[in-house]
Amino acid sequence: MGLRFERIVAIVLDSVGIGELPDAARYGDAGSDTLGNIARRVPLHLPTLRHLGLDRLVPALGPPAGPAAGAWGRMAEASAGKDSVTGHWEMAGLVLTEAFPTFPHGFPPELMAAFERGIGRPSIGNVVASGTEVIERFGAEHLRTGAPIVYTSADSVFQIAAHEDIVPVAELYRWCEVAYDLVSRGMGVGRVIARPFVGELGAFRRTSHRHDYALDPPAPTLLDRLTDAGHPVVAVGKIKDLFAGRGIARHLATGSDDEGMDRVEEAMRDVPRGLIWANLVDFDALYGHRNNVEGYARNLERFDARLADLLPHLRATDLLLITADHGNDPTTPSTDHSREYVPLLATGAHVAAGVSLGTRATFADLGQTVAVNFGVGPLDHGTSFLEALGGAAEPHPSA
Repeated sequence: MGLRFERIVAIVLDSVGIGELPDAARYGDAGSDTLGNIARRVPLHLPTLRHLGLDRLVPALGPPAGPAAGAWGRMAEASAGKDSVTGHWEMAGLVLTEAFPTFPHGFPPELMAAFERGIGRPSIGNVVASGTEVIERFGAEHLRTGAPIVYTSADSVFQIAAHEDIVPVAELYRWCEVAYDLVSRGMGVGRVIARPFVGELGAFRRTSHRHDYALDPPAPTLLDRLTDAGHPVVAVGKIKDLFAGRGIARHLATGSDDEGMDRVEEAMRDVPRGLIWANLVDFDALYGHRNNVEGYARNLERFDARLADLLPHLRATDLLLITADHGNDPTTPSTDHSREYVPLLATGAHVAAGVSLGTRATFADLGQTVAVNFGVGPLDHGTSFLEALGGAAEPHPSA
C-alpha cells in the first residue's frame, strides 16, 4: 500500500517562485527569480524554511546550515501561462495546453459597451496597469462620477476597482457577475476580480473585500474526486474562488496572510482528515505586484515564524506541503507574474529527512501525490512522489 497520510495540509505561498523556467523568455520573464533576487537584495532570516530544505533550492539564501528536516524539490509548470488559476488547476491535475486570453492593449470597445449596458453606467480606465497605479490615476474621476475603473494586466483578468463609499461592495460584486458572463463565459478570460478600495485622494488603500470570479474547471479536479469519495476538503483564502467553489466542503475566508495561518490552524484543530489547502495571497497582491522588495522580505520572515509555530501541531499521520503557484519578482521592472519554478517542501513524522524530490516536470505531481494517498487517483497528469517521501532517493534539482 505504501506510505499513507490521514490528513494533508498544503500551503501555497502565492508568487514565491525560485528561478526562471527554461521558457521564461517567451513570457518576457528572463532573469526572474523571485526568492533568489530578494535574498540578493535583502538579508533574509528564514530558519524554519531553511531547516525544511529551502536553502538547497535557493543558493542565494546561503549554504545549508545543516541536514534538511524534510523532503525538498522544485516543480516546473507544464501548462501554458503563469497565473494563479493556471497554477492551482495544474496542482489539482488539470494541465492547460493553451493559455487564457490576455488583452495587452485593453478590452475591445464592443465588449466595454456591452459591460456598460449591463451595469447601467459608463466605466473609465480600460488600461493595462497595476492595481495601486490605476486607482491613483483614475481615483479622482471615479469619486466624481461613480464610474467603475476597469483594468487588466499581463494575466487573463478583467478587474473592476471601486471605492466602497461610492459603490457598495455588493453592487461591485454584481458588476463583476455581469462582466463574468461577458468575458469569462463568453470569451474564456480566466478571472474577473472585484477590487474595492477606501481612503482619501492620494491615500487610497485596497481592502480585503477582494473577490475572484474564476472559470469553472473544464474537467473534474483532485478536489472533485476527494469530495466525491467522502474526503473533507477545506479551502483557506482564495482557493474557493480559483475553483469556482467546486469540490470544496468548507471555505475559510482570510483578510491577510496572518489570518490565513490562523485559519489553517483552526482547520487543523477541527478537521482530523482530508485535505486542507490554503493560499497566502499577500506575497503577490501586496508586495510582488507593487515591486515592494522590503515588504516581500518581511512577509517571508513573518510566514517563517508562523510556520515554526504550526509545525509542532502536526499529527503523526499528517503531511505538510509548501509550494507556490508562479513567481512575481519585485526586483524586476515588471509588476506582473513571472514564469518560474516553484519550491516543493514536505514534512511530517513519516517523511524521511533529507530526501531530494528532484525537479518535477509539472505542478500536477503534487495533485497526483494527494490523489494516490487518498485512493482517488490516478489523475490524468502528474507523477506521484508519495513513495519517495519515505526515503527513496531522487535526483538533485540541479542535476
